[in-house]
Order: sequence, then C-alpha cells, then structure tokens
Amino acid sequence: MLFILLGGALVTKTGSADGCGQSWPLCEGALTNITPELIIEVAHRFVSSTMGIVILLLAILAWRKIGHIREVKFLSIVAVAFLVIQALIGAAAVVWQQSDTVLALHFGISLISFASVLLLTLIVFEVDKKFDARALVIRKGMRIQFYLHTIFIYLVVYTGALVRHMNASLVCGDFPLCSNADPGLFGLSTAQMVQMLHRGAAMLALVWSFIIMIQVLRRYKGHAVMTKGWIISFCLLAAQAVVGMLVIFTGMNLFVALMHSLIISVYFGIMTYYIMLSFRSAKYEKEL
Repeated sequence: MLFILLGGALVTKTGSADGCGQSWPLCEGALTNITPELIIEVAHRFVSSTMGIVILLLAILAWRKIGHIREVKFLSIVAVAFLVIQALIGAAAVVWQQSDTVLALHFGISLISFASVLLLTLIVFEVDKKFDARALVIRKGMRIQFYLHTIFIYLVVYTGALVRHMNASLVCGDFPLCSNADPGLFGLSTAQMVQMLHRGAAMLALVWSFIIMIQVLRRYKGHAVMTKGWIISFCLLAAQAVVGMLVIFTGMNLFVALMHSLIISVYFGIMTYYIMLSFRSAKYEKEL
C-alpha cells in the first residue's frame, strides 16, 4: 500500500498522469512510443493491480481466520472498497480528466485503504501476542481529541494533495511567508492562497500534536503504546514539517517530495490506530 501511495505521488510529481494518453487500463504507445512518463504510469498501474489482488486475499483470510474480532470485517471491507474507489477515480482522471479538487481526493482515498491494511496487520500482531493494547482505557476527552486531530490531519493531507495537483508547490518560493505575492491584502493568487492554507494548517497540526503528546506523557506514564507511540508520532510530524520546507528550498527535489508523502502516510496510519483503540475504550466504558 505504501508503494501504491508513493507511486501515485510519483505519477503526479513527474507529470506522468498522461503517460498512457487517455487509455485505461491498457496503455497507448506502450510498444511504439516508450517515454519515462509512460514507464512510470504503467509501473504504477501494475503495482496497484497486483497489490489489489494481495489485499483482496488478505481481506478474505482475515475474515475467515480472525473474523471474530470486532474490527476485522469492517476493516477488510474498507481496505478493498477504498482501493477499488481510488482505482476508479484514477481511471476517470485518465479517460475524462478531472478538476484539481477531485484529483486531490485520490491520495486521501488511497490513504484510507492503506490505514485499513495497517490496522489489520496490527490486529494480526495482537492475536499473535507480539503486543496487546486491548486492555488500554482511553478517557472520553482524550478520545474526542484523537478523533478531531485525525480528521484535521486528513484535511491537511487533502490541502497538500491540492497543492500538488495545482502545481502550487513552488508558487511562493520561500518560507514561511509568500514574499513574491503582490502587495496588499488580496495580493495572493489562488495557488498561493492554497499553498499558504496548507502551510498554516500543517503548522497548527504540529502544535496540536505536541500538546497531545504532553498530555499523553502526563496521563499514561508506563504505558508504552501510548507514550512511545505519541513520541514517535510527534517526531514524524516534526520531520514532515522539515521535509516540507526542504521541498521549497530544494526546488521540489523528487526524493524529498516523495519523503513528504511517505512520512504523512505513516503518521496518518498511526493516528488511525489510536482511533481504533479509542473505539475499543468507548465500548469498554459502555459495558461497565
């Protein structure tokens, strides 16, 4: 799933979305007019279709072997369904073309499928007794904060994808302000406004993550899944902010840009794990 996410980001960042023309699932010019863009697009389609089969098998096996665990059937359905949805959106973008606002949904939908696969994997590790956080109780106030923070992170991801699809990554040219904008209150272009919205939301997310980490360290001392998990999470988001700045200062170096997509994907995956733990805690409180 990470390869699918990074492959989609690579397609967008290298302008390879039209590498196969308007042909899907086959590829125009695959044998007669081979270009780097065509190779990238074909590789992404191959990885996506191959992983689709693997994820379907994972969902079937999970359903049969550990389907008695409450979250497994739901996650199996979500993993497969959102993978199909992202494939259909990708196909629609190739055949009919789509607006930037619709194309930006592509990464977010793939992210949900990735998170579902990750959670299924963690449940397998729980069953295998590698670790067990099922006895963890997360209080209501903290649970609500986890829910809201994860939703906000998803919106940050969407604004980042929108920046990418609008080719707005370098419209400001510096950081943290947009000094090359026209002077005045309304001097920012649409692309620059989207860029500055993404920056502001990302900085707010980083501050919020730090506040949650401090709360977790105070309230859940001795519980490694919470304390170590949130330390790792905050460090990831801090690294994401640094890499985001490097995207600008390096002129959107391809490796740096892909790292930007990778880190936020892992962070979002961890956040969904805390969402799962929160739902378990809510159920446990009701039973009491």
